[in-house]
Amino acid sequence: MRLTVNGELREVQAGTVESMVKELGLDNKLIVVEIDGQIVEKQDWSDVALREGMKVEIVHFVGGG
Repeated sequence: MRLTVNGELREVQAGTVESMVKELGLDNKLIVVEIDGQIVEKQDWSDVALREGMKVEIVHFVGGG
């Protein structure tokens, strides 16, 4: 299915937010996922189904000092 991820059109397997995060190889402890302007709480990732055309923003946290 096609999604827009961080402004780029991406092809991912149909599934949930959780499965997309795994497919993209992201560290789920260091990111926040927003779909169509709404933040998806981490505890809901396995329940939120992806649909064709969704706009996904993934924000990575990085440490520093």
